[in-house]
Amino acid sequence: MECAGPLAASVELFLSYCRVEKGLSSNSIASYSLDLKNFIAYCGKRGISGVPDAQALTAYVDSLYAAGLASRSIARHLTTLRNLYRYQLKEGRIEQDPTVVLKAPRHWQNLPKYLNGTQVASLLTAPDEKTPTGLRDRAMLELMYASGLRVSELVRVRQSEVSPELGVLKVTGKGNKQRMIPVGRTALEAIERYTGGARGKLLKQRSSPYLFVTARGGPMTRQSFWQIVARHGKSIGLFRNLTPHVLRHSFATHLLEGGADLRSVQSMLGHSDIATTQIYTHVVRSRLRRTVDEHHPRA
Repeated sequence: MECAGPLAASVELFLSYCRVEKGLSSNSIASYSLDLKNFIAYCGKRGISGVPDAQALTAYVDSLYAAGLASRSIARHLTTLRNLYRYQLKEGRIEQDPTVVLKAPRHWQNLPKYLNGTQVASLLTAPDEKTPTGLRDRAMLELMYASGLRVSELVRVRQSEVSPELGVLKVTGKGNKQRMIPVGRTALEAIERYTGGARGKLLKQRSSPYLFVTARGGPMTRQSFWQIVARHGKSIGLFRNLTPHVLRHSFATHLLEGGADLRSVQSMLGHSDIATTQIYTHVVRSRLRRTVDEHHPRA
């Protein structure tokens, strides 16, 4: 953090706590750091050098609205601030948590976008499997839809973590928490076609523990996979807002539509809190409505 002062020092200690004790991923640390850098800059311009109180926090959140930030971005800022102040309270640096007065932005938790079955099938078959990169892209898309992985988890999958015999994948998620996810035969077959020769051609006699590599032989990055999804989506006419998250949401939505329970989906997605998974309850409600309509004698 480039700023000096008590607030910046508190933020540095908080980030170190998240990194060392909580074991958060580098992406989470970077997100916290960016949010708090903006917060420190705001306080610096207003001469606030100590720990901002509830009034200052409310003014800061109001400034985010005034700047035109999306509700989802503001919600992320609020989460960062709450975690910072909970840490301060835990360490005894403050006596009360002023973030309790902050209200979550209205309508920030929109229903997740997802693809229907036909769109998913078109996207998965979009890569040209006559090329090494096409085989890799197909394997990545198949695995993401089959498992609901986060992008950061997908690009870090190691070859040793895929167990074709058992049909499972070992994943290291947020906070270095590990979970086992069942993977279907179609995704495993796509991975087998990719590792059968294409991966070696991409590596060019180099070695890598990671399953998915780039054309230069290095590990796949989050940004590269975003571009891969967008490119293949465009090739089949899906132009707007197609991101890897849409595939993750499609995985969860289609599972619930098929009858899976919310706790099982929570486990596979790696959500620590069931409340996070409950963004998909619209699917559960619609399935219940359909079940009643189809099976109740007086529906």
